[in-house]
Amino acid sequence: MKTFNYLMAGGLFFICLAFQSCLDDDDSCVDKSYPNALVTVKQDNDKSLFLQLDDKTKLFPVNMKSSPFGNKEVRALVNFDEATGSKDQYNRNVYVNWIDSIRTKKMVPDLGSQDDAIYGNDPVEIVNDWVTIVEDGYFTLRFRTVWGGDRTKIHYVNLLAGQNPNDPYEIEFRQNASGDVYGAMVDALVAFKLDKLPDTKGKTVKLKLKWKSFTGDKTAEFDYCSGVLLPTKSTPSYVKNVMNIK
Repeated sequence: MKTFNYLMAGGLFFICLAFQSCLDDDDSCVDKSYPNALVTVKQDNDKSLFLQLDDKTKLFPVNMKSSPFGNKEVRALVNFDEATGSKDQYNRNVYVNWIDSIRTKKMVPDLGSQDDAIYGNDPVEIVNDWVTIVEDGYFTLRFRTVWGGDRTKIHYVNLLAGQNPNDPYEIEFRQNASGDVYGAMVDALVAFKLDKLPDTKGKTVKLKLKWKSFTGDKTAEFDYCSGVLLPTKSTPSYVKNVMNIK
C-alpha cells in the first residue's frame, strides 16, 4: 500500500481530476490508478483505524495498522479491493491499494462587511460530480477556478457559516486567489467539517450553498442531517451541469 500524491501542497490542494466518476461499489473501476471511493479516515475508541465509506458503512483496511495522516481525521480518495473477513451490511474488510488525503478544513464565521477583505471574493464554479457531496458530517466539494501555475500564489478557500436569521443552514463558499486570476481553468478538491451548523435533531434539512461563479451568484441545495446515520449518502438537488445553473 502506498499514498499517491495527486495533489500539490499549499493553502489549497489542486488536482487534475482526470479520474473517472466511480461509484463506491462500481466493479467497473478496475484501473487501480483511479479512486473508487471517497472516505473519512477515522479511529475507533480503541484507536483502531477505519474508513467511513458513507453515513453507515465502515471499511476496515486489513493492510494498514495506522493512518498515514497521523491522528488527523481527514477526507480522502482511496482505491481498495474487497478482502476476506467481516462483510455485513455495515462493515467490510478491504485491502487498500492507495489512499490520498483531501484538504480538510473547519468552517469559519461570517464576518459580514469584512468577508471580502478576510476571505476574498474571487469566482469559482462548483462541479456537479460524485465527489461533490454531503455525508458523514462533511461537505466535500469539487470546484473549478483559474490558476496561473505560480506555486507562490496560494489560493485560500473557506466555507462560511451564514448569518441568515431565517435559515441557519445557509452557507457560503469563498475563494481568495491571492491575485492569481489569469491562466487555465483547474479543478480542486476540498472538504469542510460541518460541526459548526446547528444540530438538525434527526431531521433532514436543506443545506443551501451560495458562491460567486464566473457568471454571477449561484446557489445549490443538498440534503443534510446531523446526529444520526442516514441510510444513504446525501446528493445534490440539481442534476444538470452546475455551470448552467442560474
